[in-house]
Amino acid sequence: MNDTDTTVTGTGTDEPLRRALGIGRRGFLSTCTAVAAGAVAAPVFGAAPVQAAPAAQTSGKGGRGQLLVPADKRGLILYTVRDATGRDPLSTGLPSGFRSVFEQLARFGYRQVEFAGYGQHPNAPGGANLENVEGARLLRRWLDEFGLRAQGNHGFIPGSWPLTTADVDTFKKHLEIANILGMDHMGTGGDPTGSSYRADWDVAADKWHALGEIARRAGIKLYTHNHDAAYGFLLDSGPLDAQGRPTRSSGVRKLEYFLSVTDPKLIWLEMDIYWAHVAQYKFRTYTAPDGSTRENVFDPAGLVTRHNKRYPLFHAKDGVANTTSGEGYDMVPFGTGVIDYTTFFSRVGRRNYHNPMVEQDNAPSATDPAQSLNHARIGYQNLAALRHK
Repeated sequence: MNDTDTTVTGTGTDEPLRRALGIGRRGFLSTCTAVAAGAVAAPVFGAAPVQAAPAAQTSGKGGRGQLLVPADKRGLILYTVRDATGRDPLSTGLPSGFRSVFEQLARFGYRQVEFAGYGQHPNAPGGANLENVEGARLLRRWLDEFGLRAQGNHGFIPGSWPLTTADVDTFKKHLEIANILGMDHMGTGGDPTGSSYRADWDVAADKWHALGEIARRAGIKLYTHNHDAAYGFLLDSGPLDAQGRPTRSSGVRKLEYFLSVTDPKLIWLEMDIYWAHVAQYKFRTYTAPDGSTRENVFDPAGLVTRHNKRYPLFHAKDGVANTTSGEGYDMVPFGTGVIDYTTFFSRVGRRNYHNPMVEQDNAPSATDPAQSLNHARIGYQNLAALRHK
């Protein structure tokens, strides 16, 4: 996709900025004047929400031309635009703070957001810390105002096991916030454990069952979000090392084992599709119990189809091939890379169940303050354009 004419530079002349965000010079200057005068909430920039072209009339499931991601399922994790929520609205005419960013995302066309914490710049409406009941109510008002729905949060998961009283109380506070915000799901950005050993994954399963039961009683589905390491091979067999731990694998991946020993009514998952493809590149062979090297190429969509209801959420991020990086990819705005999302979403199906959240870890720029929102816009357009072949 060629975005040469609409890329926000954020530096030098204001003309590229105004053109990209669809605002005339008079409006731009009046915006700057308001900011200079101490305006708290930045104005909304940009055109009306992007409207996807109507899908071709189809019959049956997954027909040619059918939208792969319905309009009400198109979301973004706010980590992508963390510089925008965190910047001082008194210093810029760009959207700043949660309310202004929500307004801009809604204009792009997004209908869902996933939080990555509840902090913002202290000069933004509501102040720096909205991680409390009052802050959650304020966030909910803004979400409702702009037609957005919160679908999850990469928030607090207790570090203790057995759980301490203080950790349980904090966990319950986050569940209360999730309910105020209207979330069906609450989770974390990390794996249940960083270990490669089956015994540690068994302990993690016990802990997550306890947390999942607390979340279930609050009406929330608890999910774990995973990067590439979780799809490495479990060390569960073969000769033991000096600490009595296994050194070889039966060929089962760590997260596959976790899925097999956890209750699907208590624990859900969010696949980061980019990192799953990094795992496909990195973890292709394992040492079997007999010492031989065996190949087993990871199939991200295949894992989802085998456990489809356990994956209510996805992170949709993209990459271009780079076999010198160690990960196989370099991250780029969604829809501008080589990961085949048309095939992925077609294979996993259940388009009215899954909630893809556009994400780009490196969207914020030290030199281009509008880059992350620009990339969010590009991500929305490309997510909306996905159709069955």
